[in-house]
Amino acid sequence: MPTQALKRFLGNNHVKYTIITHSPEYTAQEIAASAHIPGKDLAKTVIVKIDGDFAMAVLPASMHVSLSALKQATGAGDAEIASEAEFGELFPDCELGAMPPFGNLYNMPVYAAKELTEDTEIAFNSGTHSELVQLAYDDFDKLVHPTVVTLN
Repeated sequence: MPTQALKRFLGNNHVKYTIITHSPEYTAQEIAASAHIPGKDLAKTVIVKIDGDFAMAVLPASMHVSLSALKQATGAGDAEIASEAEFGELFPDCELGAMPPFGNLYNMPVYAAKELTEDTEIAFNSGTHSELVQLAYDDFDKLVHPTVVTLN
């Protein structure tokens, strides 16, 4: 089941979505394989610190975040991957590392890889390691208002 905040938010905005249940997995590539979704079609959420502030980098599971590209895209002086110890308590309604890419629900900006805009749908962790939410990319864009950037 998606986190209550996410489920309520999607419902309040009349967004149609599908839940995809899979065996518990912990890496984006394992989740994609378990859910039978190509890695390029599964969005993973990476928590980063940009000039010391937390943000979400959202990109296809098959990609890695380039911190230099992120710095360039945001004009930041510093960008780093945040550790789970640093961000774990920011997502009390999620299993550690399974947060959905809805930074607006957690008061943090979202930087989405431009590759995600090329697909009609986006699938992502629902807050657990055994469920994905899939919805139209246009709905994700409308609800989250991510800044689309080059992340590789």
